[in-house]
Amino acid sequence: MTVKLEDRPLEQVKEEVIDVLVYNYSHSVISSEAFERRLDAVIATSSHQEMMAQIEDLQPATDDTVKKYKEDVFAVNYDHEGGEKSDTLVNILGESDRSGIWTVPRELSVITFLGGSTLDFTNARFSGPNVTVKVFSILGSDKIFVPENINIVSKAFCILGSVKNKAPSIASHQAPTITIEGVVLLSDLSIKIKTTVKESFVAFANKMKAMFEANPKL
Repeated sequence: MTVKLEDRPLEQVKEEVIDVLVYNYSHSVISSEAFERRLDAVIATSSHQEMMAQIEDLQPATDDTVKKYKEDVFAVNYDHEGGEKSDTLVNILGESDRSGIWTVPRELSVITFLGGSTLDFTNARFSGPNVTVKVFSILGSDKIFVPENINIVSKAFCILGSVKNKAPSIASHQAPTITIEGVVLLSDLSIKIKTTVKESFVAFANKMKAMFEANPKL
């Protein structure tokens, strides 16, 4: 029995449609402009029919190569060996930067006084599904960058400062959750998405296109 399109999980349909778009773009069936235009439409809509309309003139993938590579690229990285349960960054008249590939402890304290800090979770490895970041900032500037497949909960208390959370929680319930707590006094704390879903998929599609062009037999 075939399940009606509108009864299928929306995110599952969206994932399958994007796979078809990436496959056809990477095999030079559609142009980069057409790929981005259709990708924009898929990301923006919550209608099953509107998503499917973007691929009605395209051919389905002949294998699961795109799907396999996508799972490797977009999967949340976990450090199965674990890591430190807690860590502390102290920034007094100075700055600290955690970015690139690093293992995130279950609890991370950031103490800033007349300084700044940058936490970039884009390529980080998580030691568990729940992470707590405790911020205590006075006359400082702290920046937190997260990917869109991470849930963010902001509970930081602000006094004569600024806390800006521009990373709404749109990930699934199974995704890791970062809870940000603490006090921001005469300081700025910003939480942003470094790379959008569209930018991530465009970069991934370009890599797939280059791979298929270099290896036509794939």
